[in-house]
Amino acid sequence: MMKPPSPGSYLLLAPLALLLIVFVLPSLNSPRAGPDGLVALCGHRATTDVIVVAAAAAAPPPAEPEQQQQPPEKLSLMVGVLTMPRLRERRDIVRSAYALQAPIPGARVDVRFVFCNVTDPVDAALLALEIQHHGDVLVLNCTENMNDGKTYAYLSSVSRLFASSPYDYVMKTDDDTYVRVPALVDELRGKPRDDVYLGYGYPMGGQPMPFMHGMGYVVSWDVATWVATAGEILERNDTLGPEDLMVGKWLNLGGKGRNRYDLKPRMYDLNWDMDNFRPDTVAVHTLKTNRRWAAALRYFNVTAGLAPSDLYHLPAMGV
Repeated sequence: MMKPPSPGSYLLLAPLALLLIVFVLPSLNSPRAGPDGLVALCGHRATTDVIVVAAAAAAPPPAEPEQQQQPPEKLSLMVGVLTMPRLRERRDIVRSAYALQAPIPGARVDVRFVFCNVTDPVDAALLALEIQHHGDVLVLNCTENMNDGKTYAYLSSVSRLFASSPYDYVMKTDDDTYVRVPALVDELRGKPRDDVYLGYGYPMGGQPMPFMHGMGYVVSWDVATWVATAGEILERNDTLGPEDLMVGKWLNLGGKGRNRYDLKPRMYDLNWDMDNFRPDTVAVHTLKTNRRWAAALRYFNVTAGLAPSDLYHLPAMGV
């Protein structure tokens, strides 16, 4: 018969059991501390019944706070592209060219195509498709024209149509102008939000920029609101005539747009040979044919993100 262990033998085993409890058993099941001082489950996905806690003893001392970059200044801009119903193919190009520009942190930019009343039933039906599909159309209560009041109708309507969500700036441009919106927003950041008139300054009569070229110009919201309420413009019949010249006349006689900014040479007309593009372009004008639009799209790498595919075979898109 085996003798029961003596009380002394239990005393001899006690230290061994204590070592087992302290050092061996925890290593079988415990998570392993990662290099960042957080306890992480090694090689296993954490489940809801596992609590991951900070290993305070292993945590390094807190680092000095890094200099955080200031968020970009918030800014809102509406770009009104004056066009005509029959120029559907042009709008398809322009709309795509704007849509493929990179998003701008801190900026709300809306591009809208501006028409006067559409009286032809075919144009009306096709324009209704654009409105339903894109939602970027303004049809104003005026007779379609270029220099007989369309720009006045546009600028004088904006403050009423968007009174519930006003913009900081309003731009008028044409469908043969390609505006590089991020570059324009960079120009506007840090500038005043009132009494602004910005574009391609046109010198006349010894003045450096009594008006801005019609390829595209920007006014601040307060200036657009003033146009809507300035009865003297209509009293003088100043809505008829070269639209860019007339806008300058309104602002000069009304003492408005005192903060004037000339963006030449970053705004310019494309020449006959199409070889005067600039890498710092804000707006390039006279893109009146598909060939000229294609040259601009190639130069500014608008389609650079096109992924290769067996579904299409296109020539090189480089400059």
